[in-house]
Amino acid sequence: MVKRNMITIDEEKCTGCGQCVDACMEGALSLVDGKAKLVREDYCDGLGACVGECPAGALKVIEKECSPSSHSSASKGAESEPASGGCPGAMMLQLQPNAPASTSEGETSSALGHWPIQLHLIRPDAPHYRGAEILIAATCSAFACGNFHSNLLSGKSLIIACPKLDNPAGYREKLAALFQVARPKRVTVARMVVPCCRGLVQLIVEAREAAQAQTPVQEIVLGLQGEIQSETEWESVAV
Repeated sequence: MVKRNMITIDEEKCTGCGQCVDACMEGALSLVDGKAKLVREDYCDGLGACVGECPAGALKVIEKECSPSSHSSASKGAESEPASGGCPGAMMLQLQPNAPASTSEGETSSALGHWPIQLHLIRPDAPHYRGAEILIAATCSAFACGNFHSNLLSGKSLIIACPKLDNPAGYREKLAALFQVARPKRVTVARMVVPCCRGLVQLIVEAREAAQAQTPVQEIVLGLQGEIQSETEWESVAV
């Protein structure tokens, strides 16, 4: 048995409003007989994004003993269905393997090999992140860089985030879990040159240090038309 954080629900306080179910991007919660229930412990990431959405104060995060496999629903593969009440768009899917993007009759093929990709929705234990080259890209970068798939994404597993417009609650913890659980070979951060984008690489470096990981982190700064302006290696200070 191992211990990890998990949501618990006080049924006496729960009013059945469903706000926590809507807030759970992992699809771990559902309404059952008018009450919120943790219907999939293996889907709960323990970050508590749903706690603040409960007007009755019925939810809290506790440390609970569970089997080592209880947080590995990613290993069930693309056929796994999200729990009732979860977002279908957050269901994990394996797409075509990452391959160099090619041009045929004016079309550029996609190098994306999995879904979801938004940082709030990804699972740190997903198989496509384990031991992989990971690209963490600012949301705007793919729009600015015309060769995003061939020059930046090809051969890598993708995560996207916006340090300015996203709600960053839980981001540092999820990224630290990514370094600890997935043990990526390398993390490349592609961000825009604008000042509001600088926080993305800092968030990732802080998460790496919190995880005491030695994973190489490379920062690529893109201009507003997608040109690479600089490349920086962030050395780890973990021991």
